[in-house]
Amino acid sequence: MSMKERRDTWSILISFAVGGLVGAGVALLLAPKSGKEIRKDIKDMAAETRIKILETAEKGKELYGEGATAVKNVFEAGKKAYQTGMEKYRKAA
Repeated sequence: MSMKERRDTWSILISFAVGGLVGAGVALLLAPKSGKEIRKDIKDMAAETRIKILETAEKGKELYGEGATAVKNVFEAGKKAYQTGMEKYRKAA
């Protein structure tokens, strides 16, 4: 998966989470419930949101780690190719 695809995935996850939060908030405000029920719903929604944020942050860390590993591997491969090319050049000279 390329870095652009990872960024796109991350953007989609964040957009989805924010949209869900806004939708849930609007639904709570428009629901015909008592103040006590609404406060309980808001408390439950806040707890669920916290969990989703933690899960999303963990996924972001995983994607960052994968990206860092990919960059390191590409750098090492380029370094090895350079060294191999220099060795061939020195032997030919």
